[in-house]
Amino acid sequence: MISVGDTVPTANITVAGVVEQTSTTSTELFSGKKVVLFALPGAFTPTCSKAHLPGYVTLFDSFLEKGVDMVACLSVNDAFVMQAWAKDQNAENITMIADGGAAFTKSLGLEMDTGDFGGVRAQRFAMIIDNGVVSLLNIEPPKTFESSKAETILEAL
Repeated sequence: MISVGDTVPTANITVAGVVEQTSTTSTELFSGKKVVLFALPGAFTPTCSKAHLPGYVTLFDSFLEKGVDMVACLSVNDAFVMQAWAKDQNAENITMIADGGAAFTKSLGLEMDTGDFGGVRAQRFAMIIDNGVVSLLNIEPPKTFESSKAETILEAL
């Protein structure tokens, strides 16, 4: 599992913008930037849609004021789902990372198997990445939502 001080591993990812989708690598996306990356089990799921993503949407400008260059949301969903969710949540400022096959999530060692509920998903977590290196990692215990929410990460900055 990735830890504070580790470099984010390179994996192919898709950025699902509100208008278009682009393919890149995690290295290219995070290089030279201060990034807040948060992950959640699934788009359109209750806690993710009612609290997790909306918190980052609401506080986006506050993250920029703290010197963050990008706020990114990671989910093991396909790019079309992430694109639709971004539109639904008015998350045009959030960089939506679609990890359809969970390759990036697995490279971080932060996957979980939810069985028939949804298969392999990302654990709920948030990290701060400085030029590709993890400087903060908050992983939520199962069925909790505290250490990865926007307010907690903003306070840590």
